[in-house]
Amino acid sequence: MDELRDSLFFAPKNGYDRIGTDERLAIEDYSRDYMDFLNNARMEREAVKYAIGMAIEHGFVEYVPGMELKPGTKVYKNNRGKSLMLAVIGKKSLGEGAVIAGAHVDSPRLDLKQMPLYESDEMAFLKTHYYGGIKKYQWVTIPLELHGVVALKSGEVVDVVLGRESGEPKFVITDLLPHLAQDQMKKTMPEVFPGESLNILIGSTPYADEGKDRVKLAILSLLNDSYGITEEDFLSAELAAVPAFDVTEIGLDRSFIGGYGQDDRVCAFAELRALFDLDVPERTAVCLLADKEEIGSEGVSGMQSECFDTFMADLCESEGVALRRCFEKSFCISADVCNAYDPLYPEVSEKMNAARANYGVGICKFTGSRGKSGTSDASAELVAYCRKLFSEGNVIWQMAELGKVDQGGGGTIAKFMAKRNIDTIDAGTPVLSMHAPFEVTAKLDCYMTYKAVKVAYEAK
Repeated sequence: MDELRDSLFFAPKNGYDRIGTDERLAIEDYSRDYMDFLNNARMEREAVKYAIGMAIEHGFVEYVPGMELKPGTKVYKNNRGKSLMLAVIGKKSLGEGAVIAGAHVDSPRLDLKQMPLYESDEMAFLKTHYYGGIKKYQWVTIPLELHGVVALKSGEVVDVVLGRESGEPKFVITDLLPHLAQDQMKKTMPEVFPGESLNILIGSTPYADEGKDRVKLAILSLLNDSYGITEEDFLSAELAAVPAFDVTEIGLDRSFIGGYGQDDRVCAFAELRALFDLDVPERTAVCLLADKEEIGSEGVSGMQSECFDTFMADLCESEGVALRRCFEKSFCISADVCNAYDPLYPEVSEKMNAARANYGVGICKFTGSRGKSGTSDASAELVAYCRKLFSEGNVIWQMAELGKVDQGGGGTIAKFMAKRNIDTIDAGTPVLSMHAPFEVTAKLDCYMTYKAVKVAYEAK
């Protein structure tokens, strides 16, 4: 009877029961590199810049249309500093398809409005417009940093980073003290913190002169001294507040990683490392770091843009291959995170089909919401291909689903890749506290996400 159970039942095991000492050491080495990346990539622009630096170190060159491409050639294409495409040309023609891994490098945050700075009762604040899906209360009373760029009328673009370095000032959104919050605590969370109330405290020292808005004047004077900007320059700025937390190990056993922006930079780093660790693949390996996923993959740097199609068309034309023929034979891992089962909130998950920490990379056949709305829903054949691929590559993996059927839902870039007639499946790292200012992942799962992408790139 036991033998029959073993042969017929499917019983996933904790990943640490399936690996040896060598792989445990590899997990720790990988995690240190990932944490360094996460600390230096707080916004999509910074992630792209950091990734390009890594790529150049690994022999990649900027793609120029018409350049010679041969097996082993490594190229990248920077799309407006906010998304990035990289490729290692394979031995086989692109007419036999490519292996694509796509992640996104934007994360929920608080964007500054185009006219953000104001003074109220001799304190200066910045108005914000939240970006992506957040629980607004989580962004109150935590230290914040400012990141982004200011584009001047002259055409010069000024990089702004305030609060990242040790010793630099931080910023905060204040809240009521509990002694005076009797009425506030009767409200629902959306009522307590409406979007227009997420205003950041930025200063209080008045300018040493007469007149109104002296604190605002003092703040603008400081910004002008440091960055050469005026209030009008905010009109052409992309500035955002992000949590001022350093990435850190979590737990006495140091088995988790805690930090901002792991959705989805944990998968972005896995793709990059997998690509950099390739030799010459059989099929061309493509790494895609997209922007704007958190707001629907819109805009010129999002997955609904044709920037990816243009890049792939250029590669195909160099081999005399039609783009549509390449796409129909390609395979894509939409490398996006899934939610990890949290024993503190069991009521929202269907435990049999939930991803769990330390059980490996999570494969999602579909995402979407309720009746699978807004998903590509990968075919049975594609799931079977991944099962075989990962099993042969000793990748620890698990199937995953985004909560109970009617609980909610979400989406990834998978449906936009599938729309291009590319066989696509979601596979990514399980995350605790997803979309919070401080997210948590298991080191083992981060490493297995990297292994899954690398095995896919190396497939014959």
